[in-house]
Amino acid sequence: MTNFWDSNVWGFFNVVALLLVSLLAANALKRAIRFLEASLIPTSVLAGALLLLISEAVRILTGVEIFQTAFFDGRGIEHMELLTYHMLGLGFVASTFKGASGKLGKKRTGEIFDTGVTTVSNYLIQGVLGLAISLIAVLVMKDFFPAAGLLLPFGYGQGTGQAMNYGNIYETQYGFTGGKSFGLTIAALGFLSASIGGVIHLNILRRQGKIKPRRNQEDGLRSEEIQSANEIPMMDSIDKMTIQIALVAAAYLLAYLFMLGLGGLLPGMKAVVYGFNFLLGVLAASLIKLALRLLKKAGVVKRDYVNSFLMTRVSNFCFDLMVVAGIAAIRLGVLEKYWGVILIMGVLGAVLTYFYNRLVARKLFPDYEQEQFLMMYGMLTGTASTGTILLREIDEDFRTPAADNMVYQNFPAIVFGFPMMLLATLAPKKPVLTLVILALFFAVMNVILFRRSIFKRKGK
Repeated sequence: MTNFWDSNVWGFFNVVALLLVSLLAANALKRAIRFLEASLIPTSVLAGALLLLISEAVRILTGVEIFQTAFFDGRGIEHMELLTYHMLGLGFVASTFKGASGKLGKKRTGEIFDTGVTTVSNYLIQGVLGLAISLIAVLVMKDFFPAAGLLLPFGYGQGTGQAMNYGNIYETQYGFTGGKSFGLTIAALGFLSASIGGVIHLNILRRQGKIKPRRNQEDGLRSEEIQSANEIPMMDSIDKMTIQIALVAAAYLLAYLFMLGLGGLLPGMKAVVYGFNFLLGVLAASLIKLALRLLKKAGVVKRDYVNSFLMTRVSNFCFDLMVVAGIAAIRLGVLEKYWGVILIMGVLGAVLTYFYNRLVARKLFPDYEQEQFLMMYGMLTGTASTGTILLREIDEDFRTPAADNMVYQNFPAIVFGFPMMLLATLAPKKPVLTLVILALFFAVMNVILFRRSIFKRKGK
């Protein structure tokens, strides 16, 4: 019999409520403190950092882990880790449902392809750097986990959710104590790298007179940006937002069935299969989109049920909650031995990502070099939303193709990036071999990326 006053009834809700309240508090702080507003630190990162600092201060002063108290059902950390995992998948599903903006020409298709290859090249160069630092650290710290460095591309390149996913695989499958917190901390450093590096770069551009201060007031949304002509009404016997959430839930349920089947077929890779929840979610959402399109073509469905504006709101909510939960779930106590390695990895990862993307933007995107660079650097140290924040500082109305490149590059990035995710499970067993493969893969990706320059010179 369930008593409604029991902690297990309220624990999960209390965690979610606290995370959302922390977002409100962080937003108020950003509005009140000019330095925080100018820093471009995402509100979700600030909210997670506030909760992390408060919980650590309480732990140090009283010895009490506040997220492990009865108020949070004694499983607050576990609840936040589950939220981080599921919000990653749900956010990707909602993003996949958003509509495409017309046909793309040959030049634009090439730029989108190059953006996807650039994304994977960043994963690889971050992986090479991180793994090299890990192998050096093993020589100094004999009990250090040799594959820990591969959490750098997952934390910087792919964000909080994947950093925790693979940190969890390394912790549960390979005995890396504190693996989840290691990955989440790297992801948190990525957000700081995006903010600090982005602000420095923007200030350089302002001093050079290349950009003007951004307008404070945002223009109102046009009606066609909120709803297209043939969509179902905003409010009917069922609210349109309810339909969007139902579609996302249906796709994620289908993704779980895929994982259930693959996990049964490949029991030895079950942890990896369930780590791909976001990828299988994208597949499931794409199949449902295709089914709706075919039903509409057959005349069975008369109206459009997916609303891109609302799907964007759903995905942004999921990613905000993912980030604040992921940072708040970090357990600093288990990382005491690793801080030196983490800081070296974080700083060098930021510097390498900065200069590599400067090179690529200058060589391949000369028409909108700065916009492409800021978008890519923000995305490949934080998340897509961080890239958007930096991009809006220089291209507020998204007049350049940089924002579209970020949206459409996912398919080539997933295709080329999939082998690296598999290599992540080889690294704990054969880290040196993995490092060599990653370096060779990076070389191949750069031949593809700079193919026009390379083969043009050979032709001459």
